Amino acid sequence: MTEEAILKAMSTVQDPDFKKDLVSLNMVQDIVIDGNKVSLTIVLTTPACPLKNIMRADSENAIKTMVNKDAEVHINFTARTTSKRLQGDKILSGVKNIIAVFSGKGGVGKSTVSANIALAIAESGAKVGLMDADIYGPSLPIMFGVRGVRPMMKEVDGKGKIVPLEKYGIKLMSIGLLVDEKNAVVWRGPMVSSAIKQFVGDVDWGELDYLVIDMPPGTGDIHLTLIQTVPVSGVVIVTTPQPVALADAKKGVAMFGQTQVNVPILGIIENMAYFTPAELPNNKYYIFGKEGGKYLADEYNLNFLGQVPLIQSIRESGDEGVPAMVGNDEISKEAFREVTAKVVRNISMRNANMPATKIVEIVR
Repeated sequence: MTEEAILKAMSTVQDPDFKKDLVSLNMVQDIVIDGNKVSLTIVLTTPACPLKNIMRADSENAIKTMVNKDAEVHINFTARTTSKRLQGDKILSGVKNIIAVFSGKGGVGKSTVSANIALAIAESGAKVGLMDADIYGPSLPIMFGVRGVRPMMKEVDGKGKIVPLEKYGIKLMSIGLLVDEKNAVVWRGPMVSSAIKQFVGDVDWGELDYLVIDMPPGTGDIHLTLIQTVPVSGVVIVTTPQPVALADAKKGVAMFGQTQVNVPILGIIENMAYFTPAELPNNKYYIFGKEGGKYLADEYNLNFLGQVPLIQSIRESGDEGVPAMVGNDEISKEAFREVTAKVVRNISMRNANMPATKIVEIVR
């Protein structure tokens, strides 16, 4: 066995997303040969890559078929998270990808999805932050069990910065950590916009592979402020299957697709897609209608990222401050892993095939 032979074999292995071989993509490194033993490293575009096992099996098969049928093949994985942020971006300069999670109306489980997507990405080893931009109805402090906890301040380059909390392996910031939860946030648009800018510019997010932003429902000041302040890598739209939720989700599709906005939509997640009782795990009851999110994705030619069932444990875990992804219910965890894998794949594809992200400039 030689390094040249190994590379030739690996040049027949394709990345399932990019449809190109691993060698031409510069994803094969550190080939070490010792007798019949060969080890190499595949450099992924994200630690959360859901297709690594496919690449492992294909690589082992290629080496045994083309080089040595008796080879003992050991495949290592490392990750170099891709990013398409413009060079010179000063705001959130250490953040490689920004994912905004949107819903057209409240009550569809957007915050639950945001929290568990962030945790599912972090589960793979990526550095993740979660920003609660739902100023009027912040719910992440409850979901993460940090009610009443106040963030600290520190000085960075002569300027005071808010230090986000860290819980379950991710960084967390919410307006609910700064104001008394018994008081309503009664602010006009300019104050809300100022708060969003502060969350972006005055919080020490540090180095992150992904920053997930839980947006408020609807289309308004906060959404425009965010996309005019930071370059958003892409948007995930959360809906439930019933027509009233889909009608509002369409408004979000229209907003982000406008020529002067044009923020990539990564896809649609259908939450509360069906009810599965714990005692009947194989049964599905379509309480809110069936596959409305899938029909919406098909109508607008968008990616359908998958379904999250209506499971009692998801609601209970959020209320108890232990999100589903760090709970004990494997059915709900697997549902969130599946939709998150598609979100991350679409971010990588977006970075490979689309121009660099830039701040939206809306001219009236």
